[in-house]
Amino acid sequence: MGAPPLSPGRGAGAAGQRWWVLLAPLLQAMLLVRPAGALVEGLYCGTRNCYEVLGVSRSAGKAEIARAYRQLARRYHPDRYRPEPGDEGLGRTLQSAEEAFLLVATAYETLKDEETRKDYDYMLDHPEEYYSHYYHYYSRRLAPKVDVRVVILVSVCAISVFQFFSWWNSYNKAISYLATVPKYRIQATEIAKQQGLLKKAKEKGKNKKSKEEIRDEEENIIKNIIKSKIDIKGGYQKPQICDLLLFQIILAPFHLCSYIVWYCRWIYNFNIKGKEYGEEERLYIIRKSMKMSKSQFDSLEDHQKETFLKRELWIKENYEVYKQEQEEELKKKLANDPRWKRYRRWMKNEGPGRLTFVDD
Repeated sequence: MGAPPLSPGRGAGAAGQRWWVLLAPLLQAMLLVRPAGALVEGLYCGTRNCYEVLGVSRSAGKAEIARAYRQLARRYHPDRYRPEPGDEGLGRTLQSAEEAFLLVATAYETLKDEETRKDYDYMLDHPEEYYSHYYHYYSRRLAPKVDVRVVILVSVCAISVFQFFSWWNSYNKAISYLATVPKYRIQATEIAKQQGLLKKAKEKGKNKKSKEEIRDEEENIIKNIIKSKIDIKGGYQKPQICDLLLFQIILAPFHLCSYIVWYCRWIYNFNIKGKEYGEEERLYIIRKSMKMSKSQFDSLEDHQKETFLKRELWIKENYEVYKQEQEEELKKKLANDPRWKRYRRWMKNEGPGRLTFVDD
C-alpha cells in the first residue's frame, strides 16, 4: 500500500522551510560582509586613488611626490586659481578648485609619511580587511602628537617643583612660629648676644639703620639661629631634594633592591639564626605596631622612645597592655574635660537632629 499523497499546502510549506534553511546563512553573510572595494569613502582620499590624485606611480619616491604636490597645490590654491580651458572635473570652478586643493593635500599627507603610506598600500592590496583599515587609519589620526613620555616627564617635574616650594613654605611657617615661642626665642637671643650678632645689627655710623630695619634684621638673626639649632621633624621638616617625586622615581630601583637585601638579612639574622633584636630593630617593630610612618615616629621626643624601649613594647603582649593603658587614660581625660562633658550633655539633651528655636 503506497504512502498517502501530500496535500498542496503541506508540500509548499516543506519546500518553503527548505529554501529558508538555505537562504538564512546567505542573508546573514550578506549583512555581515562589507564591500571588498579598496577605496572607501571616509578613509584617506575616499573613492579616489591618492597616487592618481598626485599623478605619480606607487613606486614614486618622496622627492617625486613632493614635487607633484607643489605643482598641484600652486595650480589649485584658492587664492591663486585661474580656470584654464583644458580643466575638466575638479578645478572647473572656484568651489571645485578648493575641493581639489583639499584632496591634493590629503593625498600628500597620506603618502609623505612612511607608516601611513604602508597602511594605504596594504589597503589597496587587501581590500577585504575592511575593519582593519578603519582601525589603522583612525589609530594614527587620533594618536597624540606629543610623546606620552615627554608629557609624563613634564608632569612629574611640575609636581616636584610644587612639592619643593610647598615644603619650604611649611618649613618657614614653622620657623616663624617657633620664633614667637618664648622658650626658643629667649635661647636664640642669648646665643645671638654671645656671638655678638645683635651688636652688629645696632651699629651706628654712616650706615645708620632705621628702627624697622634693625628689628627685621634681629628677627632674621633669631630665625637663622633657630634653624641651625632646632631639628624639625615630621610634616614641617626642612625639605630635602631626595624626597621629591622626581628623585623618588629615579631612586625607586635602588630603594627596591635595598629593601630586598634588608628583608633577606632580617629573615636570616632573626628568623633563622635567632639573634636578639638591636635598638634599631626594636624601634622598627614598635613603629609598625603603632602603625606610624617613619616621619611621624621620628617626630616623637627621645624620652618617649626611651619609654617604649624600657617597657619592651616590641613584645606583642607588652604592647597590648600599653595600648589598653593608653585607651583607659584617654577615657579618663575625656571624662574630666569640661568641653567633652558639655558636648556629651548637648548630645543627650539636644542632639544633632533636634531643632530648637531660641527667642531672644
